[in-house]
Amino acid sequence: MTDLVSIIIPYFKKKKFIKKTIHSIKIQTYKKYEVIVVYDDPDLSDLVYIKKLFIKFKNKKIIVNKKNYGAGISRNIGINAAKGKFIAFLDADDFWHKNKLKEQIKFMKNQNINFSFTSYSIINNKNQTLKRVIADSKMTYDKLIKSCDIGLSTVIMKSNLFRKHKFPSIKTKEDYVLWLKLSKSNIKLVGLKKNLTNWRKLNESLSSSTLQKLIDAFKVYNKYLKFNFIKSIIFTVILSYNFIKKRYL
Repeated sequence: MTDLVSIIIPYFKKKKFIKKTIHSIKIQTYKKYEVIVVYDDPDLSDLVYIKKLFIKFKNKKIIVNKKNYGAGISRNIGINAAKGKFIAFLDADDFWHKNKLKEQIKFMKNQNINFSFTSYSIINNKNQTLKRVIADSKMTYDKLIKSCDIGLSTVIMKSNLFRKHKFPSIKTKEDYVLWLKLSKSNIKLVGLKKNLTNWRKLNESLSSSTLQKLIDAFKVYNKYLKFNFIKSIIFTVILSYNFIKKRYL
């Protein structure tokens, strides 16, 4: 029997890219899925457009948040509404290869694993490939605390993992915190080396977004992993260096 996959998409001001994202779901060779869009923008001007894109989808839910909660909490809201045995994450500006669900679900069943991720391409706003990131076949906690090498839109998890674990309320790196919690709880994070996802790198100003990422990186270690102040600073520097190396060098 084919298992239902719940695809969770938080939406916030990505009108330029969401059509391609949704098309990549429509062409999936694995057909037993539901799509849950969590509209996280107090400005409702894109909502009609989003609903039009999903007119031909039989199994979909569009949840409108009362206010802007952020991507992590929005994903939790989507997960709470999900019915699938598997949860697949897809950000509103990323897109999948057509065999993504089919190959990854088959991989998870063959390996009998609860969490998987894949290799992915980093692309720009013109869909040009900038770099490829190869998935580590086995991501350990010791590797993960130094570098977040798991692309969110590549991840598929068994839904039962969310009975104990949720995305935290943090502006950035909310996925990183969850991966660390799972890894620390001895959940195997297994990588499929096939490149099945495109992750979009958008031009951001170096100001508030970069500062916010540094603040949140410190919180990852200090608040969630309970590292002391000095150790948290050291690991924030290591994480930032590895991020720059992976994305730009």
